[in-house]
Amino acid sequence: MGGIMDMKLFDSELKVMDVLWREGDATAKYISDVLKEEVGWNKNTTYTLIKRCIKKGAIERFEPKFMCHALIPKEEVQEAQTEELINKIYDGSAEQLFAALLSRKKLSSEQIDRLKRMVEELE
Repeated sequence: MGGIMDMKLFDSELKVMDVLWREGDATAKYISDVLKEEVGWNKNTTYTLIKRCIKKGAIERFEPKFMCHALIPKEEVQEAQTEELINKIYDGSAEQLFAALLSRKKLSSEQIDRLKRMVEELE
């Protein structure tokens, strides 16, 4: 598959990506302001993380004002992380993961119907 799977983003880096996924392109300063508010990070911390994401190829920056643009879609990262979770914790069995999720929380009948439809579409 390649691509995103080769790019390991850490939780802290994902917080930076999250701002871009939510807000669209943003300046480094804006990202830093948002994360100061949400996570309490100082500017240096955020700028360092942005630079790491740029180095990994997750973000590109352009002038003016150090605009940042997410190069990878959120869905791709979610997919990669889900895959990793399944492999790490459920021996690669999506079925076990599914069973674990279902047994853990009480689903509304609406949610159950939605899941049934999803399964039917897969068949």
